[in-house]
Amino acid sequence: MLLMGADEAGKGPVVGSMFVAGLVIDEEKLFDLAAFGVRDSKQLAPAKREVLAKKIMRIATDHYILEVPPKIIDELRQVMTMNDIMVRSFSQVVAKLHADRAILDAADVDAARFAARVRSASETKMELIAEHKADERHQIVSAASILAKVRRDASMRELEAQLGCKIGSGYPHDQNTLDFLASWLKENHDLPPCARHSWATAQRIKASFI
Repeated sequence: MLLMGADEAGKGPVVGSMFVAGLVIDEEKLFDLAAFGVRDSKQLAPAKREVLAKKIMRIATDHYILEVPPKIIDELRQVMTMNDIMVRSFSQVVAKLHADRAILDAADVDAARFAARVRSASETKMELIAEHKADERHQIVSAASILAKVRRDASMRELEAQLGCKIGSGYPHDQNTLDFLASWLKENHDLPPCARHSWATAQRIKASFI
């Protein structure tokens, strides 16, 4: 039986893209994930995630990683909620893949509602369930979370290389990220393209320079 897991990385940052990863493996390969030491990406060091991502890809039947750039997030937030954006993003990933059963990390306080909305929007025929903390409870979702996080980490490094400066993790609690936004605003009188302009953190920093 083919099993699919899906999870996101980068829903909350004020800087950088969000990534939603879907991974399909044969159910028998779950033993390999366990042997690799796969677990929720947040519990792993970056170097360990990269090693695991390569191992995961070697046993994957299929995978798909969707990038949702900051500009798209800002545009979508003008016409829908962040919950709607999560449904839209997960639906696109689910629609790209085929398995007998799919497990999603729920991006809604109501996990059953999230599953129903993704099922409807993706028009999938798969058995589909969503659970809170699925990335901690199901190794297939943990593996997907690793793929999403590794891709996001790489994108942040690429951003730093392009801009020639440190931008931190991109999260609102990271002082390096806040300093980057403030410095950019001081020099350019606007937020950088890699920032989510609709985020309260970005708006607050921008307001301080007006």
